[in-house]
Amino acid sequence: MRIVFFGSGAFGAPTLRELRAHHEVLAVVTQPDKPAGRSRQLSPTPIGELAVELGIMSIHKPPNVNEPAMVSAIRGLNADAWVVIAFGQKLGRSLLDGVFAINLHASLLPRWRGAAPINHAILAGDTLTGNSVITLADKMDAGLVLGQSRRAIEASVTTGELHDLLAADGPALVSRVLSEHTARRVTGDAQDDSLVTIAPKLAKTDGWVEFAEAAEVCRRRVNGLNPWPCVGVKFRGAGLKLLRATARD
Repeated sequence: MRIVFFGSGAFGAPTLRELRAHHEVLAVVTQPDKPAGRSRQLSPTPIGELAVELGIMSIHKPPNVNEPAMVSAIRGLNADAWVVIAFGQKLGRSLLDGVFAINLHASLLPRWRGAAPINHAILAGDTLTGNSVITLADKMDAGLVLGQSRRAIEASVTTGELHDLLAADGPALVSRVLSEHTARRVTGDAQDDSLVTIAPKLAKTDGWVEFAEAAEVCRRRVNGLNPWPCVGVKFRGAGLKLLRATARD
């Protein structure tokens, strides 16, 4: 298939590698380079960096992907499908009309729509999560569900570890949906709005724990906020970061 890949975060890296190996990736669209580190030197997104490593020649970094010239350039590629994973900009109607575009999201939708689904699954004490491939809709993460994969949440796992596990599950699921689309067998199921939960973006100020709470609640908070913003505490006058916790009766 001829594919345009939209992504910025590392979550989409395994899927981009898989697509590059088995399909024709016409272009990668990612966020602009941003200052990073103490030197504040401009650095590409993880997907921008990977696209160069994979030898993908057409890499776009638009501040606004819906700008008319960008819309014309992307649509002019006449791709068979667009794959969107942790891109960071909303694709407007002028881009999407008449295009088969799918999004990989790290939850079992309609549970945990939003920016931080992995964190919130652990924080809430969920024992099961997974990935969903959906169509793109005007409302965030509200598209038709084209396929899902499932993974148990172990009690000791952190958000960073679960992120990597779910990212590794992504290629097989995306490939399955693309194959079904090629065979004209793909079907979509509407999400049940009564089951929607929201996973809002976290802030640095969320990095706390209340030890008066039950041990299980503290465990979820420590593990669910690693690697960011990470729970910070004071111990004997020194600041410490708590990276992993186990609850005991």
